[in-house]
This record gives sequence, structure tokens and C-alpha cells, in this order.
Amino acid sequence: SDGTNLGSGDIGVLNYAYALEQLEAAFYIQVVSNGSFSSNFSALEQEYIKDVRDHEIAHREFFKAALGTNAIGSLEVDFSTIDFSARTSVLTTAKTFEDLGVSAYNGAGKLFVSTDYLTIAGKIVSVEARHAALFRDLLSNGSFADLSSLQPLGADNSKGLDAALNPPDVLAAASKYIKTKINLLKYLLDSTED
Repeated sequence: SDGTNLGSGDIGVLNYAYALEQLEAAFYIQVVSNGSFSSNFSALEQEYIKDVRDHEIAHREFFKAALGTNAIGSLEVDFSTIDFSARTSVLTTAKTFEDLGVSAYNGAGKLFVSTDYLTIAGKIVSVEARHAALFRDLLSNGSFADLSSLQPLGADNSKGLDAALNPPDVLAAASKYIKTKINLLKYLLDSTED
């Protein structure tokens, strides 16, 4: 079928993570390059956001290098629903992307065959979770562990745990921002039903 196929096995899971990291990196690059960036955020907040941008670029480039010739192409993103000139819009979107990223890694961990890849994903998800806490606190001080933005997707933080969402749910939530059609192969779909 038309669209970008992620592949199967560990390659498919890595491409799934790569797609999400492309989305996040593109978002933060646009946030920092927006003309309202310096007026919407204090100097310290700007440094934090630039650090997050650099982390997401590093994650994106890590997956691209790890995948080599198996990497999917660059995704076309659509941020037309985001008001980059409004602080709350930027922070809310950042929080949503980071929460989605954490839940995506948590949900995809069980799909890895290679323990090396699982270890790397575990390291990346911890960074994503710190990003999520940062943006949550910038929006509302002291709210660093609230998962209310993911409740419509089934997240429940009553046990103090981060959400774990399956790839189809994550990609459905992210599809608002990704123009490129992404096809989850049957392997990934079947693996999420265990």
C-alpha cells in the first residue's frame, strides 16, 4: 500500500521510534526559530527548550544512524494547528508530544527482540520523561507527574506509573501532525495484541 512502511522486527520498532523523534525534533526546531520565542520565554526557559531541541535532534540522528539503509525517509510534518506565537500553545503541545513519546517507548519496549535496543530505548524514555516533567511544570508548577493529557488514550496515573500505549494508538494521536502516511505492518499490530 502507499505510505511509509516501518518494517518488521526490531527494524520496525526502531523506525517507529525514529518517526516520533523526527516529529519532536521538527517541532522544537520550529519553536526555537519562531520570532516570538525570545519574548514568550525567559532566558533560562529558552536554554531549557534549546536543550530539549538538542536532545531530540540527537535522538533522531541516533536512530537514523542505527537504522542505516533501513531507515524510513524524512517525514513531512504539519504544525498548522499550533500557534507558535503563544506560550501556552507551545508548552501544551510540547507536553503532549513528550507524554506521547514516553507512552510510545513504554508500549513498544515489549516488541524489541534485542536487549541492546531495549536498553537504549530505556535510556531515551527517561530523558523524554524529564522533558515531559519540565513542560508540565512550566505550564503549572508542581504538576510534573500528571498524565491527564493522555487519559483519552487510556492513560491512568492512579498507580504513579507512566502510560504505555501501543503503536496504533500513538500513531493515531500523532497523525494530526504528520502528513506522511505511516503503515504499521501486520507484525507490529499483531505484537501489540498480546
